[in-house]
Amino acid sequence: MELRHLQHFVAVAEDQHFTRAAERLMVSQSGLSASIRALERELRAPLFVRTTRRVTLTEAGRALLGEAERILAQVRAAHEAVAAVQGVLRGTLALGTEQCIAGVHVAGLLAAFRRRHPDVEIRLRQYGSGALAEEVAAGRLDLAFAYRTQADTDQLRSASLTTEPMYVLCHPEHHLAGAAALAPQDIAGEVFVDFHPDFGPRRATDAAFAETGVRRTVALEVNDVHSLLDLVDENLGIAVVPRHFRHKREALTALPLKGTAEAAYETVALLPPHRATSPAARALMTLLETGGE
Repeated sequence: MELRHLQHFVAVAEDQHFTRAAERLMVSQSGLSASIRALERELRAPLFVRTTRRVTLTEAGRALLGEAERILAQVRAAHEAVAAVQGVLRGTLALGTEQCIAGVHVAGLLAAFRRRHPDVEIRLRQYGSGALAEEVAAGRLDLAFAYRTQADTDQLRSASLTTEPMYVLCHPEHHLAGAAALAPQDIAGEVFVDFHPDFGPRRATDAAFAETGVRRTVALEVNDVHSLLDLVDENLGIAVVPRHFRHKREALTALPLKGTAEAAYETVALLPPHRATSPAARALMTLLETGGE
């Protein structure tokens, strides 16, 4: 089994198409097909189901994908480690983040990183916290800034960035606006604006309500912060969000969410195990810990 076979396999799995994968890899389609067939012969199992429109992974292919991604990530980390010892940081920094994450100014941090390490290619992806954890554990991302979704594992560790309470946002003319603070029981029957269930603020709110046994219905579900704020600003519903969101729309009323120990939003840096952490990821974390100096 050669590394190029695994690289070709992962590319086809990602693109779900031989032609697009071949174009991205800059190889001939016939050469790519031959590489996949050689891998299938060695493993004695078909890896893809081929149709005229796309290809999908077989059960064997799904089992191989995670391992192949981890192997390729380790090989890349090895190359980058040697370059780092030679005094030059090269390679790629693959970073993931949630929207408007607390505890880190992502754009400013990346700008400082680029000034210090201009030979490193930066790639940024924005997902929900659950997906970010999966991407880091699989080796597809070097690190990610996200809401803490789970305890550390053999494939994923975390470094805490900040913890803040959750607040209820509502329109100044909403009937709840005059309260000093609100508990889940006080707002159970309200119209809620919230994010997709994979997003950190949604997970924190769901945990708080689950702890108190209060049920709620999310009527207006969005995938970006501005849409959420716009809907609350039009008095179409209320939202439960991390405290720093209240500064994004000063005209809205922000009330502390009380009565639950789970009403906390902890943001973390998600990283692979120390042995698998790339030099670029270590350099970014050092820059974050030193305030970008």
